[in-house]
Amino acid sequence: MKVLGNYKLEIILGILIVILYFALRLPNLTLQPIFADEAIYIRWAQVMKSEPTLRFLPLTDGKAPLFMWIMMPMFKIFTDSLFAGRFLSVLSGFATLTGVFALSWKVFNIRVALWSALIYAIVPYTVFFDRLALVDSMLSAFTIWSIFFAAWLLKSQRLDLSMILGFLLGGAMLTKTPAIVNLIVLPLSLIGSSFNKLNKNKLLKLFGCWVLAIFIAIVVYNLLRLGPEFHKLSARNADYMFSLSELSGRPLDPFIPHLRDIMDWFPKLLTWPILIIGVIGVIRVIWERNRLGMVIFIWAMVPLLAQTAFLRTFTARYLLFSIPPLLILAGFGVEKVLELIKGIKNILIIIIIISILPLPLYFDYLLLTNSAEVPLPRAERRGYLEDWTAGYGFKEIAQFLIEKKKNGPVLVGTEGYFGTLPDGLQIYLDKSGIPVIGAQATISAKIRDAVNANQTYFVSNGTIPHILERAEKIMEFPKAKPYDTRYPQGIIILYRVLP
Repeated sequence: MKVLGNYKLEIILGILIVILYFALRLPNLTLQPIFADEAIYIRWAQVMKSEPTLRFLPLTDGKAPLFMWIMMPMFKIFTDSLFAGRFLSVLSGFATLTGVFALSWKVFNIRVALWSALIYAIVPYTVFFDRLALVDSMLSAFTIWSIFFAAWLLKSQRLDLSMILGFLLGGAMLTKTPAIVNLIVLPLSLIGSSFNKLNKNKLLKLFGCWVLAIFIAIVVYNLLRLGPEFHKLSARNADYMFSLSELSGRPLDPFIPHLRDIMDWFPKLLTWPILIIGVIGVIRVIWERNRLGMVIFIWAMVPLLAQTAFLRTFTARYLLFSIPPLLILAGFGVEKVLELIKGIKNILIIIIIISILPLPLYFDYLLLTNSAEVPLPRAERRGYLEDWTAGYGFKEIAQFLIEKKKNGPVLVGTEGYFGTLPDGLQIYLDKSGIPVIGAQATISAKIRDAVNANQTYFVSNGTIPHILERAEKIMEFPKAKPYDTRYPQGIIILYRVLP
């Protein structure tokens, strides 16, 4: 009770931040079109739930399965599979929010914790990806809590802390294999120790704790060897990353192009006020030689720079697990600005809130009400809203087909074998008894041959205009209009295949 009395205001503010967090993530959670990877992950989870022998199905595509494992029970709670998958990401984001608060409080103070949590709750970067059924929000949660226990371990070399840290590091790798970079960063956290107080005995204990944590993480990761396709986790690395030999003679390619991407993403997804206050926080951490603050900074920058230097395909969500540590430094930056001008502190708090909130909340408002108008970076907008990777109208199409099945057998073909189609449609036709056949942009002979025995339909994922021979258009769902007029507008169309 004494603790409650001492932190009454902080508890109230914390509760308000939690309410704000969910208010910006749960409403209209399925408004945004389903993304290709979301469709794949949700469909995998459905298949894995139905068939116990396929619990390691994601390994066939070189993906870790923890996100899908945890998604499976969600289908018992929610009837809408897309909502179930996205709700898991909302919960993962909430775990990250609590980790941001806890780490900020441990390294700095409760005021920084509240500022950091507020920034995490509203910043477009996290709001956008916490509302998608992608593994990156869960990876962020494991990473921020790994940093928390790594920082705690620097002060107190305890066996239980190293074991918890090991399971968190292992959980991160079961979520997404790039999390292995956390094992590399862990020894770098030594910079957070006070070298005057770091005697030989304490250093040995710290190294021992790290070895135990890394050992546990590797054991947890090797549980994936129970699956038949474990080797594909490493075999697919070449598809996503450049090797050192490929970068020989051109070390700044792709680093410089990817750096330009970051310079486009950060001002839009973090917004300029938060980006500036974050830079202030980084400068103050370095200026004050705040060792644990530098651990947070290093844990953000090493994965960010590594991916910038080596990834073939580079998107904003790959950097998501580097963002929460940077937001903590932004919270620290706010605190430092307030300390500089103590005389007008209350007025300054109001000014900072007014300067920080409008841009993120405007982005968030559009995301909740009109996702087609969200001011995403151009490449991100194409992927999530405009291109073939964005799926529109699948729920409505599925309901139409299920209704038609009452009059006789139904078969549906799709333009695509993997990804947005057919997976985006299959998640709504799960257990409906309606066969879904992947095809190319044209209706295949197999689908046309089914017309005699079935009500046969075809879902295209093309551009306007889109015309198919011997097919009747039933319904259509235009995608968001491209900002870049060089690209045609995409459209999802349901056709009835004619004899």
